[in-house]
Amino acid sequence: MSALNKPLDSINESDLRALITNAVPESKTIEYKEALPGNSDSEKKEFLADASSFANAVGGDLIFGIKEESGVATELSGLQISDPDAEINRLESSVRDGIQPRITGLSSRAIPFASGAYAVILRIRKSWTSPHMVTYKGHSRFYSRTSTGKYPLDVTELRAAFTMSETAIERIRNFRIDRLGKVASGETPVPLENNAKIVLHLIPVDAFDPSTRYDISSVAKDLTKLYPIYSSSIFDNRYNFDGYLTYSQFPNSSSAHSYLQIFRNGIIEAVEAYMIRQTGDDCLIGSLAFEKELINALPRLLEIQKRLGVEPPDFVMLGLLGVRGYSMAVDSSRFPFAAAHPIDRDALILPEIMLDTLECDASQILKPIFDSVWNATGWPRSMSYDENGKWRG
Repeated sequence: MSALNKPLDSINESDLRALITNAVPESKTIEYKEALPGNSDSEKKEFLADASSFANAVGGDLIFGIKEESGVATELSGLQISDPDAEINRLESSVRDGIQPRITGLSSRAIPFASGAYAVILRIRKSWTSPHMVTYKGHSRFYSRTSTGKYPLDVTELRAAFTMSETAIERIRNFRIDRLGKVASGETPVPLENNAKIVLHLIPVDAFDPSTRYDISSVAKDLTKLYPIYSSSIFDNRYNFDGYLTYSQFPNSSSAHSYLQIFRNGIIEAVEAYMIRQTGDDCLIGSLAFEKELINALPRLLEIQKRLGVEPPDFVMLGLLGVRGYSMAVDSSRFPFAAAHPIDRDALILPEIMLDTLECDASQILKPIFDSVWNATGWPRSMSYDENGKWRG
């Protein structure tokens, strides 16, 4: 990140004063501004160019309230502002409205000084959906950064940036397909029950950056949220080659019915092999239990990623394996004329959802995925939601 290589919430006045004491220069990951941008078109374009350049490069901190000379921090001048939250909202709104595609890796904070002044820090993470273009008032320019500051991208650099972005998304999709293949063929960290399988992946966009590696022990110390999908709080756990594994199995069974694999690059794989199973002659997906368990699991799994230090954007991906011939179980009192339409393929690779925050309403995030599962069984949408799109449970 930058010279302020610590969580944004923990930065204080003394950290900023250290930049002055140590004469820390501006660089690829840090830039100083004595004042906040005003409302003129030229100031807004300059600010948006700075913000987009960080996202298009390696990320960094844009700090307002520090005076510099020849790029070196010289004075903690501070900002005399009466409502720092309003100023932050103004800056973030400008970024949202004036840059395309939208920058998701943006956080900000006002740092209070003992004098009553403030500094404002905008922390912009490296974007994996770059390049981002400044679009305010038809500006239409792309910027990146070097150690000497921002500069406009040329055609060759733009082509490389677009290719890199596409490659990152392609690697995520390829990883998912590879993992689904391994689960389908039984190459799982523990043997699973021989039923249809629910496979949920949470994949951060920066997971395949060679420098991405998280301290798994930070979550392994507290197992309260590490239980697999459709499991009680009693489960087995251990470190393994990929990271950390928890799993559940029934008494006297040699196979697990659910496991949770946390990878060292922040990816989470949750596989369940009991909820969708043939009972007698019936091959049915219990719609309520299926949706409820996933809605309950998603926030918990995102919390694990937050504890690791994962930053969005984050892909949510669901696949169902071994489901050819299964139909959706519905409440016959609500849908007395419902006809069963079995799924026509063994694997349902459902549409991915990209999150720009790890805080979410799981029932709304997962609705398009649930709709697709119901579509595969002949329904127009998930009938667990009312006409306003609210999950009824």
